[in-house]
Amino acid sequence: MIKSTHFLLVKTFYSVDDYARLYIWELKDGQAEWTIHTLEDMMRACVIDLNSNWDDHLSLIEFAYNNSYHSNIHMDLYEAVYGSICRSLIG
Repeated sequence: MIKSTHFLLVKTFYSVDDYARLYIWELKDGQAEWTIHTLEDMMRACVIDLNSNWDDHLSLIEFAYNNSYHSNIHMDLYEAVYGSICRSLIG
């Protein structure tokens, strides 16, 4: 089964306890843990390298994640889901 990833910016009023429960629940899946780690790295890069808010670039982060090579499926997610390679002019 192939799962593409969608990152959504939402305003929420969860408590710290609610976030802790969600985080622990997500960590039960190793792939979710890796996705969270990768997302954190990409968001951090936006803040540090681009001197910008990560939320300004969330759609580009999603595109980059889904268009990058994933060793577990030996292709990028875009190709796995749509059957063709997506090439970007962003380089």
